[in-house]
Amino acid sequence: MEISYASPSFYDLPAAAAASTMPSSATGARPVRIIPLQHPTATSSSSPPANVAFARWTAKLRRMTWLEWLEFFFPCLRWIRIYKWREYFQVDLMAGITVGVMLVPQSMSYAKLAGLEPIYGLYSGFVPIFVYAIFGSSRQLAVGPVALVSLLVSNVLSGIADPSSELYTELAILLSLMVGILECIMGLLRLGWLIRFISHSVISGFTTSSAIVIGLSQAKYFLGYDVDGSSKIIPVVKSIIDGADKFSWPPFVMGSIMLAILLVMKHLGKSRKYLRFLRAAGPLTAVVLGTIFAKVFHPPSISLVGDIPQGLPKFSVPKAFEYAQSLIPTAILITGVAILESVGIAKALAAKNGYELDSNQELFGLGVSNVLGSFFSAYPTTGSFSRSAVNHESGAKSGVSGIVSGIIMICALMFLTPLFEYIPQCTLAAIVISAVIGLVDYEEAIFLWRVDKKDFILWTITSTTTLFLGIEIGVLVGVGVSLAFVIHESANPHIAVLGRLPGTTVYRNVKQYPEAYKYNGIVIVRVDAPIYFANTSFIKDRLREYEVHVDSSKSRGPEVERIYFVILEMAPVTYIDSSAVQALKDLYQEYKLRDVQIAISNPNPEVLLTLSKSGLVELIGKEWYFVRVHDAVQVCLQHVQSLKAGSDSSHTPLSSLEDKPSLFARLSKERAEKFPVIDLESGNGRPPLPKDIDSQLEPLLSKER
Repeated sequence: MEISYASPSFYDLPAAAAASTMPSSATGARPVRIIPLQHPTATSSSSPPANVAFARWTAKLRRMTWLEWLEFFFPCLRWIRIYKWREYFQVDLMAGITVGVMLVPQSMSYAKLAGLEPIYGLYSGFVPIFVYAIFGSSRQLAVGPVALVSLLVSNVLSGIADPSSELYTELAILLSLMVGILECIMGLLRLGWLIRFISHSVISGFTTSSAIVIGLSQAKYFLGYDVDGSSKIIPVVKSIIDGADKFSWPPFVMGSIMLAILLVMKHLGKSRKYLRFLRAAGPLTAVVLGTIFAKVFHPPSISLVGDIPQGLPKFSVPKAFEYAQSLIPTAILITGVAILESVGIAKALAAKNGYELDSNQELFGLGVSNVLGSFFSAYPTTGSFSRSAVNHESGAKSGVSGIVSGIIMICALMFLTPLFEYIPQCTLAAIVISAVIGLVDYEEAIFLWRVDKKDFILWTITSTTTLFLGIEIGVLVGVGVSLAFVIHESANPHIAVLGRLPGTTVYRNVKQYPEAYKYNGIVIVRVDAPIYFANTSFIKDRLREYEVHVDSSKSRGPEVERIYFVILEMAPVTYIDSSAVQALKDLYQEYKLRDVQIAISNPNPEVLLTLSKSGLVELIGKEWYFVRVHDAVQVCLQHVQSLKAGSDSSHTPLSSLEDKPSLFARLSKERAEKFPVIDLESGNGRPPLPKDIDSQLEPLLSKER
């Protein structure tokens, strides 16, 4: 139970009231009752020293058992220990087969998108799957080639080497090694939080434009002639128009039919649960139908995949390290995209399946799978949204489903590659287009327009720059504008003027609660952000405005002409730096010249300790620090009433009274001669309340009915 009592900061108030010529019992006035604020000592701190935190961390490591150490390095042991073979294996087997059937044709399609031979897509869907099943922490994430990363690989490497050259393939494999190393470093150093600075609007705008670019890049397989491979939309559209005279009907008709089949099967699989197997079977169906057609009719105008090497990839060390420096920006970009896509999907799936996921462990697992994959001719891989969704919908319970998908890929490499040479190119292009259509997130743009115009502008900027200026510039511009918005919000924080809700001791934003009223001579301000060097000027300017522009239409209490007290509600202020401390000192001196007093309400321990160490607590005075806004209002309101009553001394500056009797004692003596505090709430000078009122009630809270 909360007990209110007189604050020890005001020892002179009761004495002054007792010495008054008019006793408080005669007027109904009661002493101000507030909760004392506990000030920190010079050596106190709410956070443990660095050596203590390190000692706790080392103690935690010493307490870890050998099993916990094994689980730390091999997350797969967490689900192996609790795996129910009879209950889980059948659903994992079916989910793995479903995803594997989907992975084989998709991996070849994405390899073509990356500018590589289809066999490297199959290689990329082989080793990384098994490695991730051991080191990854997600039980449903399906790892392998994805459209967006494939587009980034093609976009960058095509400017360095000819896609048909051996160097191009070596650079793609080297890129996988570099991406894996970056992901491992970020995971070990727990740097996954850096990706939080990229907003969802940037991701949505980027993926939408990338999906359009990916779709247009596959147009050459539908149209029957070469199209510019640029990641900018204008050169691609221009080349499509310029080559219109070379248009060929057979690949266009066949590709359109395959695309229609894929979209219908995907729609049926999503809309009807009993047909959800169709979603995964779509790519395989298109490949089988296309292969049969090409094998039977041998259409000369439809290009085929061609010969694909049979067998598993051999171990080889990545080459072309002399190009590593030029690939660093691309590796960072692919790492960021991979993290955003994979970790976001993995967290969502973990929440749906009721287990916790460590994003840094997830990064490390993805990194190891890319590093080891690069030694077996794989290009950069990450978690696939579509295959992970199918894996989850198929009931996958653990990494066993990924292992089953990997076994299917082994079977494809060992036995099925001779059949793959008859797959039409337009069929693989249709698979890519059907996969990226879902990335065109126009619904997100409509939602952002309706909810937050600023995020809609960010989405528009990112998508437009990605379409017309290229993928790298689009990402950089999107991230830059996103950070600019963050900095702007931080440098211009929300500041609210508070008022009291009628019949309560609760103070809220007067714009949000129009019924809340203020008190004459007092302005209560809440800063809803940390105060630091970037926003101190903005906060000082707002405080000056609130002091000058006073709206007295909804104010109560004694009628005074100006502001005498500024109460800062600092509960939302989680941090304050030295620049902010100096700004508060300057503001205090500025207010002192204008006879305005600052009061601080509810600072957190860290902020209060910083203010104490800087000397600001002593400068303002401990008696002007309060636990609640209501406590500060009680004290300030009595002083305003006393200043109003003492008309002879009201024109004397507060700063000139230092050599005179205590200001608080003088104000307390004058307070006893005027209206009690309970009458100050309404400002209408009502008669005092009955003497039998409970003295423990809030002094400013009227109990009249």
